[in-house]
Amino acid sequence: MERRGGTRSMTYTLEISDELRERLEGHLEEDETCEEFIEELLSMYETGGTFLQEGYSE
Repeated sequence: MERRGGTRSMTYTLEISDELRERLEGHLEEDETCEEFIEELLSMYETGGTFLQEGYSE
């Protein structure tokens, strides 16, 4: 178990395809992990409610 911010959390393994892994890695900033990138995406989603889709603007 990991400790994050004073709470215990379990670490899980998520299996993804090689293609998806390559796509994720194509968006990583220098020294950023896939886990960090996914956490950032989730935070953006939770804050804004949705992602902007191509061709769509508010």
